[in-house]
Amino acid sequence: MKLSRAGVNSSHLGYCTNIHAGEQWNELLPLLQKHVPHVKQQTSPDAPFGLGLRASMASITSLKHPDALAEFKQWLRSTDVYVFTVNGFPYGAFHGTKVKADVYRPDWSSQHRLDYTCTIADVLAELAPPDNFGSISTVPGTFREWADTDTKAAIVRNLLSCVAHCMDVQRRTGVTIAVALEPEPACLLETVDDVIAFFENDLYAQASVHSLAKLTGINPSQAAIALRTHLGICYDICHAAVEFEDPLAGIQRMQSAGIPIIKLQLSSALRIPQVNQESLAALAAFDEPVYLHQVVEKCSERLTRYDDLPLAMQAHELQPSGQTKEWRVHFHVPVFLSTLPNFGTTQHDLARVLDAHARSPIAPHLEVETYTWDVLPMHLRNLPVGDAIARELAWVNDTLRTAEATVETA
Repeated sequence: MKLSRAGVNSSHLGYCTNIHAGEQWNELLPLLQKHVPHVKQQTSPDAPFGLGLRASMASITSLKHPDALAEFKQWLRSTDVYVFTVNGFPYGAFHGTKVKADVYRPDWSSQHRLDYTCTIADVLAELAPPDNFGSISTVPGTFREWADTDTKAAIVRNLLSCVAHCMDVQRRTGVTIAVALEPEPACLLETVDDVIAFFENDLYAQASVHSLAKLTGINPSQAAIALRTHLGICYDICHAAVEFEDPLAGIQRMQSAGIPIIKLQLSSALRIPQVNQESLAALAAFDEPVYLHQVVEKCSERLTRYDDLPLAMQAHELQPSGQTKEWRVHFHVPVFLSTLPNFGTTQHDLARVLDAHARSPIAPHLEVETYTWDVLPMHLRNLPVGDAIARELAWVNDTLRTAEATVETA
């Protein structure tokens, strides 16, 4: 939905359909037809409703077919729904099977990732996003343990090729597509420091600018502008919180470095302020086999990172007792929850970002992304999924309204 209120009139808000389990287009479309009108009725009954589409490679390939695309566009029109962003992170299966680190495959060193993202760009342009601007969130380069010099060089080459493709899409359709790398724990781009170093030293380097200029037949000045037009960051608030980063400071640093923040993913992580036997027993309910749940541990001022929750729990058993430790766990929980039994969430960080966005827009696209619904402990799934999505969007809207009211009375 378009946030047309004072202060946020240039932004669009929606939810990401990666919460729905359809991997093939003929599986996903019926789920959209079932859930989206219900969520729209509760959150945006009298205005167009924005959607963040998640489509696997198989799904987006099917959707690109003219008949499938025409059918989908007709359904969007008839339900007063529009697609403004696409989650192009998971390439293949994302529900009901072990995903873990395979969610990063193929990474950006692969031609398959490039082809997938370019196909999404073609389809998104055909869907005519509002303001002639669409975004695609994607993997943060690669999983960190897979990164080496050759892999990183291939990642840069493929990202430049993707920018060239987006430039061609813009020329042909008039729609600007921006690809947004999404920093995540245990990845090549993990922290704000990683982001700034990669953009300044690799993507914005003279060699990259000249490579893009040669690839597209434009001059280096135009190429430098194109890089900042078609490539940026998807800032996931859950991921930043897991890293114990101050999200507002991180946003300011990226903005100061001239790195576009194209999309904010509105999400909340698990926070365990006191790691002990009681909290670990409760946390065991979140140790599920599908997704990677990275953990960052803070002991005094030292951070220790674990690639998955079981690794952190095993390490804790081997460490001396008596140490005061806080954990942040990469497990997206509904954004309307501020606390959970035995521990909490990082909702406060998300509220701070929304407050800042209400005062001065941070990104053109905002997307609620709680894809873990199917693997949440049962006591947190006490709503139908459509009602849970609507409640998340309502919480975001209420938080923005509260922030705006504070600005107006200041």
